[in-house]
Amino acid sequence: MSTKLFRSLSSVASTAEINKKYEVWRRAQEAVTKLNTLQSNAQTLEKIRQQRGKRSEQNIPNMIKFVERVGITLDDVDRLSVIHVSGTKGKGSTCAFCESILRHQGYRTGFFSSPHLVEVRERLRINGIPISREKFTEYFWDVFGKLEKTKESAEGDMPAYFAFLTVMALHVFLKEKVDVAIMEVGIGGQFDSTNLIRRPVVCGVSSLGLDHTSILGETIDKIAWHKAGIFKPGVPAFTSSQCREALDVIENRAKEIGCPITTVPPLSIYESNGHSLTLGIAGNMQRQNAALAIQLCKEWTDRRGKDQSNRSPPQVSENQGVQTLPPAVTEGLKQCRWDGRNQRIHKKGITYYLDGAHTLESVQQCIEWFKRASAEESKELGGRVIRILVFNSTGDREANVLIEPLVNCGFDAAVFCPNILFSTINSVDAMNLTVTKESQLNRVLANMLLFERLAVKRLQQQKHEKEPTETDTNCCEAKRLKLDSDIVEKGDNSVCDLEDCVITKDFPCISSALSWATQGREPNTSTQTIVEIPSTLRNAEHIQILVTGSLHLVGGVLGLIGPD
Repeated sequence: MSTKLFRSLSSVASTAEINKKYEVWRRAQEAVTKLNTLQSNAQTLEKIRQQRGKRSEQNIPNMIKFVERVGITLDDVDRLSVIHVSGTKGKGSTCAFCESILRHQGYRTGFFSSPHLVEVRERLRINGIPISREKFTEYFWDVFGKLEKTKESAEGDMPAYFAFLTVMALHVFLKEKVDVAIMEVGIGGQFDSTNLIRRPVVCGVSSLGLDHTSILGETIDKIAWHKAGIFKPGVPAFTSSQCREALDVIENRAKEIGCPITTVPPLSIYESNGHSLTLGIAGNMQRQNAALAIQLCKEWTDRRGKDQSNRSPPQVSENQGVQTLPPAVTEGLKQCRWDGRNQRIHKKGITYYLDGAHTLESVQQCIEWFKRASAEESKELGGRVIRILVFNSTGDREANVLIEPLVNCGFDAAVFCPNILFSTINSVDAMNLTVTKESQLNRVLANMLLFERLAVKRLQQQKHEKEPTETDTNCCEAKRLKLDSDIVEKGDNSVCDLEDCVITKDFPCISSALSWATQGREPNTSTQTIVEIPSTLRNAEHIQILVTGSLHLVGGVLGLIGPD
């Protein structure tokens, strides 16, 4: 049992209550362990990448079979009042804004998202709250049992991890009788598991960029084609502002499908007299996501009002060209919470800045947010403040695209680790069977050495040096291991000016990385002996830690430092 759970159980008055709570936790763990058996292994995923698109065309026909085996018909799915959102960056935040807006207007909301940060049940929310462990367990075994029972007649076919959770989400939303089901696309759109939805009320496309290129294609037009695949005939769709190439594809697909498409206006049209809207999620990019959410919710409430005459939707009023949002909408925007995106957690002596950015554009906005927010905090703090980066990247993402902008952020140290909580064990909710531990550790080392090399290059440019010398390439800890022909295994750290060069460390797990980064101040991390802290970092009054590069990494950190 986790230390945190034990602490929470110990505060409960009676032994009976402790036993009951533990039993609920244990049964939920069993359900998640069974769910993990549906993860595709690394070999299967590689075949999918190699056969890009060939097998994915069967995703929707297979999904229809899966839901029918659970006892859900397409007519049942049609009864759900769905807002369907695809995109590369901000689709989760857009959905979170939609959920909060509609909940504050009094509607019962269902929200399906991915990935989860700490526990799988976060992906299934009712009225903004992850379903309880009891309900998760009940609904899981209901769906899993029906699929298992019909497996023989279906030639042994079982849905993969994400497909199963999509089926379970539909099951939960129907059972919970939600007014609106907000569905975030997993990957792409055209062949995504969520695209079995035939009649959404409205569709949205958030900002597009290059991601999941091994599956969706390596150009923005190919990616846009997939994202626009959720459009349905006669169903209105809205898109955030896009580059011309992406917008052309979106508009052409909308025309082919017979779907009215609108590019949403900026958030500023709802602001007047210098009074800006307050958003519950930090970061300038969120203004674009909030603008898209407002349009999606307005379209949904307009159509809901037509369908249910007894409940008229709140109207947007217009005054001299400036539109005024109803109080419930502005409150929904203000109260929206979406962990792991531009999130700040302050503790004594430490401030965590958490953002799961994993594309170039999202990392750039993360850096903009971090620089501004950390600088503002530093002004208010007394004494010496140091900045530390905790980073990991996964999948087919090009690490250099994400790391290079971070090199210029003025970090005092950069820490690299895999998305593994503890070196000896990982929580079942964070279990990733699609990659081996060895491959994860190799990726961590490669990320660190790449950061070092880029840091050296930056230092050379700053000092107006000409060509790199052998002495320069030995800078920092890159000397420790020869990863490629550009890094030489010799030299000593005495040639590196520690005042100019970022200190780097790699660790086998998140817990040990945080123990080092916080200099032992974080009580929930590993109690093992902390690797020696360099003198340039010791005794700082405050430590600012940016965690980025992977939502799974952010989730692992939240699982260790969060109060729950």
